[in-house]
Amino acid sequence: MATDLDMFTAIAVSVLLVLGSLFSVLAALGLLRFPDLYTRMHAASKAGTIGSGLLLLAAGIHAFDTAILLRALAGFAFFVLTAPISAHLLAKAAHQAGYKLTNLSVTDQLPQPKQKSGNI
Repeated sequence: MATDLDMFTAIAVSVLLVLGSLFSVLAALGLLRFPDLYTRMHAASKAGTIGSGLLLLAAGIHAFDTAILLRALAGFAFFVLTAPISAHLLAKAAHQAGYKLTNLSVTDQLPQPKQKSGNI
């Protein structure tokens, strides 16, 4: 019976490792292939979060320790809560700083920042 549990755990950890690695590679490819800052940040925040979260979950399950699994789940929750928010704030700051969208983008729904005049 213990070997069945070990086999199930090994398969679950292997699947999580493969999926986490796949998402991490897709995030890296997105950083290389996407045309502008905003789409690159999207790839890094979405696929990178899922990839690192799945890898962390696999490490937590593989440890066979409840405390380590709970820390891995807390880390996963931290990734899910903070990475998209920080990417959104960085993209908003980049937009306000004047980084342009690529020509492939259909619409820009954020208002353009007002230009400061040189007069005091």
